[in-house]
Amino acid sequence: MATRVPSMELHCPAPLLSGGRGNLFSPAACLLSTILGRTCLKKKLFLVQAKRLGGLEKASTRSKESEQPKKRAALIRGTVSPPLPVPGSIPRPPYVGTKDVPEIAKEIQMHDKESIVHMRAACELAARVLEYAGTLVKPSVTTDEIDKAVHKMIIDAGAYPSPLGYGGFPKSVCTSVNECMCHGIPDSRELQDGDIINIDVTVYLNGYHGDTSKTFLCGEVDEANKRLVKVTEECLLRGISTCKHGTSFKKIGRRISEHAERHGFGVVECFVGHGVGRVFHSEPIIYHQRNNKPGQMVEGQTFTIEPILSMGSTVCDMWDDGWTAVTTDGSLAAQFEHTILITRTGAEILTKC
Repeated sequence: MATRVPSMELHCPAPLLSGGRGNLFSPAACLLSTILGRTCLKKKLFLVQAKRLGGLEKASTRSKESEQPKKRAALIRGTVSPPLPVPGSIPRPPYVGTKDVPEIAKEIQMHDKESIVHMRAACELAARVLEYAGTLVKPSVTTDEIDKAVHKMIIDAGAYPSPLGYGGFPKSVCTSVNECMCHGIPDSRELQDGDIINIDVTVYLNGYHGDTSKTFLCGEVDEANKRLVKVTEECLLRGISTCKHGTSFKKIGRRISEHAERHGFGVVECFVGHGVGRVFHSEPIIYHQRNNKPGQMVEGQTFTIEPILSMGSTVCDMWDDGWTAVTTDGSLAAQFEHTILITRTGAEILTKC
């Protein structure tokens, strides 16, 4: 979950309005990953040559065709139920009670031994909640039911569900199905056999946020869609593998992009990772595509890496709820996220079960 990037970061000439579904740069459009005001309008050029195929080539072509995802109906919204209550005894993050999306904090989230203990506790809880949420992913289950189960597990642990009330977000978790890139609002829509769904969990425990997400398979999923999910998780892990004290942040985006492109997927540029800890969203901003942004990792800091890969368009269309970001062409998208701690020799994944 994230706040709006400062105006000097925006490179789009005007707010993007597409299909009557709202403004890409509305404050609410910055949830869980920071929305940059930049869309990916580059198109790949393909050279097509006609030739007669041999037997082996025909077999290879049939194999590739069998991996193509089956066409499915476009995602439609269901009914959104009211926000769930949180006991008064549970501490709230400072943004709760206002519909304004907080600015990204300039401070780098650095930790000493004591605060690392708190970060590990928050991230460990987030990881357990996410794994539990994944067990609920089955055909006919609604995302609203997942939200209720996640909400209960978080408050039973004495924590606050960080998305709830962030810039007015109405639910305790984000559930992004099929072509939804991120920030999907749980509702009454039932999951269908063959769906993929990203569940994004953040908890606020003892004054610290732990942030993580994972894309789950619902029922029998096409091989092509399975491959998208698998490669997206690999991209996350490859990005993490570059991290250690003194490493340039830009290496994360390069490693992710190389792996995604090798498998024919696009990296969504308009959502990024962020610093996390006592503050939900802070510097550094983590770009998942190739970039030349300055900055180096420092031992003791924590941030998220959360790439989104798409099978087609990497440009998003914003629904008029101000949150739900979907691919413009209906292509499926997948996302994985971890909160990591930079060490002298590498990175510790804090949200790993």
